[in-house]
Amino acid sequence: MTAAARGTLEEMKIICGGGGPAGLYFAILMKKYDPGHEITVLERNPPGRTYGWGVVFWDDLVDTLRAADRPTAEAIEGHAFGWTGERLVVNGSGPVQVPGRGWAIGRRRLLELLLERAQALGVDVRFNCEVENRPDADLVVACDGAGSRLRQANADAFKTEVRVGSNKYLWLGTTKVFNAFTFSFVPTDAGWIWCHAYGFDEHTSTFIVECSAETWADLGFDGLGEEETLALLGQLFADELDGHPLRSNGGVQWLSFRTVTNERWDHENVVLMGDAAHTTHFTIGSGTKLALEDAVALAANLSEGRDLQRALASYGRERRRALRRAQTDARFSAQWFENVPRYASLEPERLFALMHERRSPLLPRIPPPAYYRLHQATHDVAALRRLRGWAAPKIKALYGP
Repeated sequence: MTAAARGTLEEMKIICGGGGPAGLYFAILMKKYDPGHEITVLERNPPGRTYGWGVVFWDDLVDTLRAADRPTAEAIEGHAFGWTGERLVVNGSGPVQVPGRGWAIGRRRLLELLLERAQALGVDVRFNCEVENRPDADLVVACDGAGSRLRQANADAFKTEVRVGSNKYLWLGTTKVFNAFTFSFVPTDAGWIWCHAYGFDEHTSTFIVECSAETWADLGFDGLGEEETLALLGQLFADELDGHPLRSNGGVQWLSFRTVTNERWDHENVVLMGDAAHTTHFTIGSGTKLALEDAVALAANLSEGRDLQRALASYGRERRRALRRAQTDARFSAQWFENVPRYASLEPERLFALMHERRSPLLPRIPPPAYYRLHQATHDVAALRRLRGWAAPKIKALYGP
């Protein structure tokens, strides 16, 4: 009789479908809680294969990881790259900079650190393995990304909704090391195109390119190969790259962001985690953070001694509640970048100020110059947030979400 059939959580057989950060970290925590768990992580790609570049995070994530598993937190801290401040350039103008601090780490390095820790604890990690739709296990954790096959096999039960954004974006890397998180907006005859760039180690930066679908098509990217695409982008962002090349990882693939939500996160013995459960637009830089926090919450709920179904339901409620603010912020952030022409004529200082306000539900409803004057008049971020909080339900009642 399985642990699930007994209604207990002792020495479960667990399969994680997906060897990304969420799956590996969850396996680490469950092995820590009870070494008797039989945990297998199945990853469809070969070892070392990842399609990302670097991921960003802040001190709060390190605090969360340190509380859950100190060796993992210390390993990540030891390989993190610190970037300082944010920097904006519009049409080659002198940069506007604001103070701040954040961290980044190469996605490949992060996976290596998690893999090493998981295997040291006795987790069975298998590469080049696809997970079956109904594997033999007490618990199946679907952590196989935004296009999760495990989730799609039960999409009606999870009540999955996918919304596709209107912009096109492309993840690239470069040997130019950006020590500040950099936004550069470049005008073209076809419209605006811009980058989000940040260093993640001493030799490499993530370089995300974004533009409207119309600009993308008018610039001819729909008909260009990899070399031609990288060459054209290198020309457009020459002032930022300082002669450094742009690089792809697994080929040039322009994407339209997919926002994934699920009304329910568990079905029978399958539970969703990470991008399989939710996605938040890359412009708020929280995808990996939220996935790791999912892993912490799921492991904690399973370790509290409840039966499996109660533990899974509790985890889903907890994380859906925790994600509401991030998902709202991500929606408004994506909307701001989908409407760059609305703000691009502002002076760079004003553009930067409103880009920092892009999570505001008021901003899409108020002309940008008027909002900026309001922003300047308050000189008080706390006051502006209180105003947004007061106005948001009234706007929702008038216009809908």
